[in-house]
Amino acid sequence: MRVSVEAVRELITQVLTAWGMDHDLAVITAEVMAETDLAGIDSHGASMLMTYENFRSEGRIDLRARPAVVRENAASALVDARGGIGHPASEFAMRRAIDKAKTGTVGVVSVVNSHHFGAAGHYAEMAARQGLIGLVTSSANLPASPPTGSVVPMLATNPIAFAAPALRNPHFLLDIATTTAAVNKVKVYDFHDEPLPEGWVVDAANRPVTDAHEALGILRHDDIGGLTPLGGTPEMGSHKGYGLSMMAHVLAATLCGGTFPASREPGEPHNIGHFFLALDPSGFRPPGEFEADLDDAVDQLHAAPPLKEDEPVLVAGDPQAAARRERSRNGIPLPDALVEQLRGVAERAGVRSAL
Repeated sequence: MRVSVEAVRELITQVLTAWGMDHDLAVITAEVMAETDLAGIDSHGASMLMTYENFRSEGRIDLRARPAVVRENAASALVDARGGIGHPASEFAMRRAIDKAKTGTVGVVSVVNSHHFGAAGHYAEMAARQGLIGLVTSSANLPASPPTGSVVPMLATNPIAFAAPALRNPHFLLDIATTTAAVNKVKVYDFHDEPLPEGWVVDAANRPVTDAHEALGILRHDDIGGLTPLGGTPEMGSHKGYGLSMMAHVLAATLCGGTFPASREPGEPHNIGHFFLALDPSGFRPPGEFEADLDDAVDQLHAAPPLKEDEPVLVAGDPQAAARRERSRNGIPLPDALVEQLRGVAERAGVRSAL
């Protein structure tokens, strides 16, 4: 089923408003989620509504919460999300970091007491669209990944996103989980009833799990097994993904007082932390030179001889730009299982589904 981005945005706005979220915050959240689907990041868009519905029913999120600055100077700020959903606080924080960078070359803003904020790349690209470099990291609530050398999950997916502005090319946009795959990517495979790539998830005996439904059960309910760190195995460099995951946690959570997921007691607030940095290249060289050099580097990468003639070399940011073009024309593809669940969310919220 193909659905317009406007229909996805409207459905999310109506559901969030029906749940009690102020309309302006619901609009911001819906825009972030719909734009994420438009960019082809199906794991972090409308498919998250069921998770947010569960958080709401468990009393974990305060949908009326408004983010507030609790500490600030010329270059940095600390924002308290007050237990609200992460998207409005994160947009607020990155806008503030952007403003600081435009004034003084660099702006750094942390968010504490937050929840899931969607795709990290959305916020990094906000900076690139303003001619700035953006760096974003986040912690997460679910201990889903064992450290290298163990099968006991201790760390979350802890994403890192980096964006840089180009002129001729799409902005460079790297948006990665520090695990081999994100939990929500496993969820997407389950929606499509497709087998997982071997090496994404391991069981209690450290054996690969390829059944997506079984893998989701391990990630959500078991206290052993989980997502492999980026790299997959020690022989393939999983210690690098493990280290990057801790780096992301230190910047996003330790810096502002967020919770380490393995330390959280059942029923305690998620207290997820986010980190947003904006950097103005014109503080280091004349305006336009950074973008020109980046374009030249990207052009050379695009010109690299491909292994397969019909599969040209891509650069981070190309897939999202291509997905936006295709889905703007043809609509966002939603699997039947997801459409059914979204209609159920809308019905329970008392709103008419546009799907």
